[in-house]
Amino acid sequence: MIVNEETWSGIPLLHVVEESLQEQQLPVVIFLHGFTSAKEHNLHYAYNMAKQGIRVILPDAHLHGTRDEELDEVQLSLRFWEIILTSIEEVSIIKEELVKKGIVTTEKIGLGGTSMGGITTFGCLTVFDWINAATIMMGTPGYVQFAKAQMAQFERGGFKLPITDEEKRSLLETLSTFDMTKHPQALNNRPIYFWHGQQDTTVPHDPTFNFYNAMKKAYVETPERFVFVSDKMAGHAVSRTGMLESAKWFADYLKD
Repeated sequence: MIVNEETWSGIPLLHVVEESLQEQQLPVVIFLHGFTSAKEHNLHYAYNMAKQGIRVILPDAHLHGTRDEELDEVQLSLRFWEIILTSIEEVSIIKEELVKKGIVTTEKIGLGGTSMGGITTFGCLTVFDWINAATIMMGTPGYVQFAKAQMAQFERGGFKLPITDEEKRSLLETLSTFDMTKHPQALNNRPIYFWHGQQDTTVPHDPTFNFYNAMKKAYVETPERFVFVSDKMAGHAVSRTGMLESAKWFADYLKD
């Protein structure tokens, strides 16, 4: 297996592929890491996908990994949505690079992620129709609701948000563009696998589970394409089973 450190249009990433398949045009998965994490922390996902004949791209998010600007967690938290919105834009750039390099056909691209990466995946699904399959671990579709909850939590903690009321309104208006709960038709019957721990206090389980239940009717003829795994004992950490099922999901829906 080959793991190459590369930079595409200024985006540092790991390019993972089985050595014997590296010259072939394979399905590709762009897989996004979580908050305060980095691209190499998801190599176990990439390994299991690559073993099944998938090429995997692991980018570093804005202000993370090799793009770290030595911000503390509070400073990073205040820029959470800047990071998310930058990642959505960069997923599009990576896709353009994949096509430009002749690495993939546009019918064979998957997107997935954990936590912040899962949240980003929801936003990408809302605005990009070229994503053919997705896995979302510990993500939330309701950008506006989640942002309001974050703001309230900061204020309860005694922090004054460094934005004006007008800037807050503008941010929420921007986030509504990427909020899947406001644009549910964007699912468009694409195969999506969800994994979430019921004990998760970082990205609460229930809003995502409620969204899934509300949208199941859109998959009434293809329920196998819309699956939610709810782990009763797990908190904000994906189980090994969830990781393996995520890799298999892409193999099932991206490979011929």
